Amino acid sequence: MALLSVSPVRLRPALGLLGLTVAPLLAGLPACRTSSTPAEPTPAPAVADAPSAPAEAAPEPEPEPEPAPEPEPASPPEPEKLVAPDGTVIEPCGEVPEGMACIPGGPFIRGTDDGPKNTRPAETIWLQTFYMDLNEVTYQEYKTCQKSKQCLRGGPLYNDFNHPRQPITGPSWYAAVKYCEVKGKHLPTEAQWEKAARGPDGNLYPWGNEEATCERAIIQDERGRSCGVQKKKEQPWKGKPFEIGSRPPGVYGLYDMSGNSWEWVYDWDSRSYEACGDECRGTDPKGPCGGKEPCRGHEKRVVRGGSWYWDETYATGAYRRTHYPANEREVEFHHFGFRCSASLEEGKAIVEAQKAAKAGGDDAGAAAAEGETAEPAR
Repeated sequence: MALLSVSPVRLRPALGLLGLTVAPLLAGLPACRTSSTPAEPTPAPAVADAPSAPAEAAPEPEPEPEPAPEPEPASPPEPEKLVAPDGTVIEPCGEVPEGMACIPGGPFIRGTDDGPKNTRPAETIWLQTFYMDLNEVTYQEYKTCQKSKQCLRGGPLYNDFNHPRQPITGPSWYAAVKYCEVKGKHLPTEAQWEKAARGPDGNLYPWGNEEATCERAIIQDERGRSCGVQKKKEQPWKGKPFEIGSRPPGVYGLYDMSGNSWEWVYDWDSRSYEACGDECRGTDPKGPCGGKEPCRGHEKRVVRGGSWYWDETYATGAYRRTHYPANEREVEFHHFGFRCSASLEEGKAIVEAQKAAKAGGDDAGAAAAEGETAEPAR
């Protein structure tokens, strides 16, 4: 049923007569539009901004790979060893005993083509590596060994030759061999001595080819024997050897290989290397009969190096002098000295003994002091 549209203003007096109020009735009626203008829309409540998503963190850079370790440097290849014509492999120097020098093995030029006849010809000889004493054996060293009863009696006949650091002079060849054996060494062969004095290239002297002078060696010069230094008491003009090491060292660091005192070597003499033949050639030659006794046709051994008594022509690394090995006073006596050498095997044993002596606290000074007092001059 359709409802009549009645204005509330017109109803209000009529209803008042009936004792009714308008408000309750109006409350139940739907609101009437008073205007055709549309209502303003109610604004939507403001919506709070949604929290923004956290910005993605920048990715950490990947760590750089550790560099590959550098390869260890390769060990240098060992030098190829020399091999002598007879197949002998030349060994390198080992640990060098105190008081010695290593003489590297290999070929060297021995002899001369224009020197004294017994030094001819110049030839290439091979040696195994060995060691050589830096100095000539001293008076003190020899007398200490003699007092211990291990060495043979021997020494100078001249006065003023008995100072502790002078080279021993006067022992026989046999006494020199014995001393070296006691020390675990050997008397050098002639070839070993010449290599140690001249080096591999055939120089005439330990320092090269310049002539010997008193600045380089203890020899006779224009002032007289022993560079003009006279010995005490009788026959002063004969001079005397100086203390070891008074002049600069030569090749391999050895002292007094030229001048000061002649030095015994192991070999029997020969008229020349050519006459000696195969016994003086090859690898590690030892001369006639290999140096052994008896040796038919040979009576003398060789001495080398010159001395305070003779001029520069005797002080070369090639000059060969000979003498009877017994060096007897009644026959013919000379004031010769010597030094020792050692093979690689002997050198190794010497090094071990030296280390053991140090570890054991041996008082080497006490032993050396035993020879401090010189024998009375004769």
